Amino acid sequence: MAMPLANAAVASEKKRLEEVIVTASKREQRLLDVPMSIATMSGDELEIRGVDNIQDLSFAVPGLTMREDGPGSYQVFLRGIANAHGGGALTSIYQDEIPMVLTGTEILPVRTLDLERIEVLKGPQGTLYGQGAVGGAIRYITARPNMDGFSGRLEAEAYSVSEGDMGLGATAIINTPVVEDKFAIRLVADIKDGGGWQDQPEAGIKDGNDEELKTARLKALWLPTDELEVLATAITYKAEYELGQGYEQPDRTVYVAVDPSTKLIDKEWDYDVFNLELTYDLGFAELLSSSTYTDMEVNYPFSYFGGPETIYEGDLSGYSNRYNSGDQFTQELRLSSTGDKQLQWTVGLFYSDMAMDLSIPEVVTEFFGVVYLSDYFTEQTSKSYSVFADVAYQLTDKLNVGVGVRYFEDKQTDLVVGSAGKQEGEFDSVDPRVYMTYALDDNMSIYASAAKGFRSGGFNGFDFGGDELPDFDPESLWSYEVGYKASLLDGELYVDMAVYYTEYDDMLRRGLVFIQGRGFQSLISNIGKVEVTGFDGSINWKATDALTLDASVAIIDAEVKAIGATDTANIPGDPIDYVPDYSFTLGATYNFMWSDTKPGFVRLGYSYRDEMPYVDRTSFPEENVDQFSDKIGLFDARIGLTMGDVSFELYGQNLTDENKYIDPYSAWNNANRTRPRTVGLKVAYDF
Repeated sequence: MAMPLANAAVASEKKRLEEVIVTASKREQRLLDVPMSIATMSGDELEIRGVDNIQDLSFAVPGLTMREDGPGSYQVFLRGIANAHGGGALTSIYQDEIPMVLTGTEILPVRTLDLERIEVLKGPQGTLYGQGAVGGAIRYITARPNMDGFSGRLEAEAYSVSEGDMGLGATAIINTPVVEDKFAIRLVADIKDGGGWQDQPEAGIKDGNDEELKTARLKALWLPTDELEVLATAITYKAEYELGQGYEQPDRTVYVAVDPSTKLIDKEWDYDVFNLELTYDLGFAELLSSSTYTDMEVNYPFSYFGGPETIYEGDLSGYSNRYNSGDQFTQELRLSSTGDKQLQWTVGLFYSDMAMDLSIPEVVTEFFGVVYLSDYFTEQTSKSYSVFADVAYQLTDKLNVGVGVRYFEDKQTDLVVGSAGKQEGEFDSVDPRVYMTYALDDNMSIYASAAKGFRSGGFNGFDFGGDELPDFDPESLWSYEVGYKASLLDGELYVDMAVYYTEYDDMLRRGLVFIQGRGFQSLISNIGKVEVTGFDGSINWKATDALTLDASVAIIDAEVKAIGATDTANIPGDPIDYVPDYSFTLGATYNFMWSDTKPGFVRLGYSYRDEMPYVDRTSFPEENVDQFSDKIGLFDARIGLTMGDVSFELYGQNLTDENKYIDPYSAWNNANRTRPRTVGLKVAYDF
């Protein structure tokens, strides 16, 4: 176990990039051979790029965007497959074999602690990763317990936020064998006390948006026989965010963080995950069973209006406190062929059972002289199962072809307590994928693929009169991709490029819909057809033994092409929310020696993302309000030194102190913004 600079600082005998091995296809392959576009970063790369959470990752991977509903709550989008409405995720997220997205919309916050790598799979991945992988999938691959001996790492961090507070953090990683060559455990524990920078003048609060994050992960590996492997994982995560929703003004003050009596409200996120993974080597194939139980709770303050109380006549805060709680059990069985054979195959079963409760004791105070109080409570359930298969065949020395398919069925219920009744629905889909790879030589290939994506429909609930509102139908899409991958200049240069076209049918949005006999209603509905075309590209070049350069780009053109007969809010040519036209990253890492025994490194990085749109479609088109995030360019730097077992890193993030809107949901100039310039020091001891 070592800090990143210790791995890379000493010049190699031959300057070449390290070969990257991934498991995106549920088997080990060279990145060069996988017929899809994948952005991957090792644990060391994540460290030197300062990627700690999904928001950091969204700036490190072009084409990956997100909507943040306050700290710790977000929706993740890939390749322009983006909307904030509907009954499930559009991007699947896994930590090892553990789903980190509940069947509904809740995504469990994941931090990049003790990782081997991250894989971002772009394009529909429903065959192997289920209905949530409409735009793609993100995989966090954690370090496994090691039987070789006792080892670990202790890390401490302190940082300062410009015009804000200090932040502190500490991490401990301990790996120890318990029974030689049979049983080992690996523990990761982390605490972070994040420094705040937002003020709430009405309540006299300075630098109030502190955060306290506590994460622990225990993995136990048991090898009872040569064929059987048992891996148990337990994860606990607890977070408390002060000033709740996190929206802020350009002067970095907040309105919505307090209730009408100016009482400070925190947001709290808790979850526990337990997973048991069994792997048995049958000789001709490997059988895997992954069983996961997840329990989560989140409560947070919420403002419907996101603005100051003086915007309307009287005092209109639209304040409420939301409580979400739920649990989910998932079971996957997967049988995969082993060895380097002409025919490679995977078959499997997946089952999920989810229950989620949402409670909103709502308060809207003194609206035009009237005080409104109401409570809202809903119970949601989802039971789904799927069967899937993927087969690849090496037709010639150069040509490999494959086909995959997944059958999915989902049963949902939604009960709003006190309403007219329960809503129920069943959804199913057959999602195929076909692909081919042609090796131009041992280190250069082209590929093509076509894949279907699917997301279940859902319910709009009941209106104030107790009448049931129309349901919305499932979404589906077909995506077509052609790519090129190459390791050039004797391994010094790696190039990855892809172009794609996606037809997105029955996309969901909230907008104004006409209902016969009831007039216009603001509902989630299927708006019609959307088309997305795009380009992904990345280059890594080991320019010298010491200097490595990297660049990546995503260009996306996404817009509404046709609308449904009852859609009165959207118009052809509308942009897709949360999709920038382009984004890119540039980076350089230089490894050197401070002295004969003291390696070091310097990392410079720049990320840029064009503005992202959001159109309020709850009015007629001529009254819709176009909102945009800012164009954001972030410059980071990091320098490191290793002295034996002790490592030091000095870093700066957002060094130009950009004060920009991160997302476009910015009514009254009020939304999530970039964290101010942050400078910190990290010290680690490896043993």
